[in-house]
Amino acid sequence: MTTMTTMTMAAAPATGAATGTVRGGFAERYLLDPAVNADPYDYLNSLRDHDPVYWSAMHRAWLVTGHAQLMHCLRDPAVSAERVRPLMDAVPEGAREDTERAFSILSRWMVFNDPPQHRRLRQAFQEQFAARAIGRYKTFVERATRAMLARRAVPGTVGDLLADIARPLPALVFARWLGVPQAHGPSFWYWNARVGDLVLGAAQEEREYRTSLQSLVRLEDYLAGLVRERRADPKDDLISSVLAGGHVGKTVSEEEFVGMLTQMAFAGGETTSNLIVNAMLALLRHPDQLAAVREDPALVPMVVEEAMRYDGPSKMSIRTAARDFGLDGRAVRSGDRMFLVTAAANRDRDRFPDPDAFDVRRGSASHLGFGFGAHFCIGAALARLVAGAVIDVLIREYPDLELADQQPLTWQLSLLNRALTALPVRY
Repeated sequence: MTTMTTMTMAAAPATGAATGTVRGGFAERYLLDPAVNADPYDYLNSLRDHDPVYWSAMHRAWLVTGHAQLMHCLRDPAVSAERVRPLMDAVPEGAREDTERAFSILSRWMVFNDPPQHRRLRQAFQEQFAARAIGRYKTFVERATRAMLARRAVPGTVGDLLADIARPLPALVFARWLGVPQAHGPSFWYWNARVGDLVLGAAQEEREYRTSLQSLVRLEDYLAGLVRERRADPKDDLISSVLAGGHVGKTVSEEEFVGMLTQMAFAGGETTSNLIVNAMLALLRHPDQLAAVREDPALVPMVVEEAMRYDGPSKMSIRTAARDFGLDGRAVRSGDRMFLVTAAANRDRDRFPDPDAFDVRRGSASHLGFGFGAHFCIGAALARLVAGAVIDVLIREYPDLELADQQPLTWQLSLLNRALTALPVRY
């Protein structure tokens, strides 16, 4: 739920070409080439096999694709998560009136901080994100899933699994958990979407940047007001629970707390939505695996893990070298950008047998879809709960579910997201 990058951080090839120099039979390709974006795995496999730590002049970054090498990066303090400055530098001059405050907010996001700062910020939320705390929402999530599907997914009709359930259900659950009143939902999710345009690189024009920066500021103002309300009148929600824990005002300031809430508000729905859709797509494309899960619904948690490995919602994360260090015999210099390509590492044959197969009985949770170490996704338990609930209901109660047509699916153009624009199905 908390990994992110920007399309703008990877400059397009200077020549506009999508293919680089051929070296020993390997030809580098631009990661935002539409064909690579739509189906990246053959290319990522060839890149990893050619060189798991590859300096890309095309992207002006190290592309780390091997599982062992990526694990090293996630453990090494020389590999820094701090990358607010490149985001700021990408903003056009005419849209910079809100830049200072907006990027002050981003600087308080856990994902943009290294230990020990990251550890201090994360600790304030650790108890509320633990699996045992998340588990008490299981009944609510299951009821909400059934109610939403009953309204939107009538058996025998054709619909869009993304729009019908995968997008609105995580948003509903997260808003309830965070404590956002239902009446405030439209504004809250609009601001979140515009923050996503900024952080994920969809904002390209001056007007779009200005809207995104203003939305981040408004989101913080709104959440700051919600925090004040919960101090005066606690509820059964995340904000009230963290305030009761006593960290705010002691180990973290109230300003830091509100800043981190903006990160969680942004990250709370999108990753889980994409996980649900990608998992269901994999099942529908592999009828033998779908049949196995229908025969034994206890396999649903393994579906979630295998989907995270096989075709997870995040393809990579961006890091920067904080100092010179060595990686797999390469000399990485201070300031070098690093693309940690988890989508490639999760199909590394040195770590996973038959890695290009979707196997719900694989039984391995050693994928890197939720990250690893200090930056392991704090929202993993919630994502697993919500995705598992939706998949379970669809498997048990929609026996005729199938892909609706044979037209090629469309994927959002993004370095980070592995996200469909729609998933047409017949319920």
